[in-house]
Amino acid sequence: AVISWMAGLFYLPRLFIYHCDAEPGSVQSETFKVMEQRLLKVIMNPAMMIAWLLGLYLAWDSFHFQGGWLHAKIALVLLMTGVHMHFSRAVRVLGADGPRRTARYWRMVNEIPTVLMIAIVILVIVKPF
Repeated sequence: AVISWMAGLFYLPRLFIYHCDAEPGSVQSETFKVMEQRLLKVIMNPAMMIAWLLGLYLAWDSFHFQGGWLHAKIALVLLMTGVHMHFSRAVRVLGADGPRRTARYWRMVNEIPTVLMIAIVILVIVKPF
């Protein structure tokens, strides 16, 4: 579930970049709308929910919600969920041919999930505190 969620968080902004370059109402734009909606609803949303449910279960069963590293990791996963929600709003806006952000914006935002993922993996492996 985590791998599917992260793959979606990496790929969806790339679709936004291409979508921003397509003329609103064009065949290309309509294709991107379908791709973005399916990725979000069929893959990313279920994967995020499963990752949260199983992650909270593991945090409770294995670690009893103890450890500063675990609390920091959960905080970073909350931030990752915020990024997911931001992307979800963008799918709705682009789907309605609303105001678009620039491709440059989406290239920069595309790095946020990567940085969060690296920090989460380091916390889980090193358990620094």
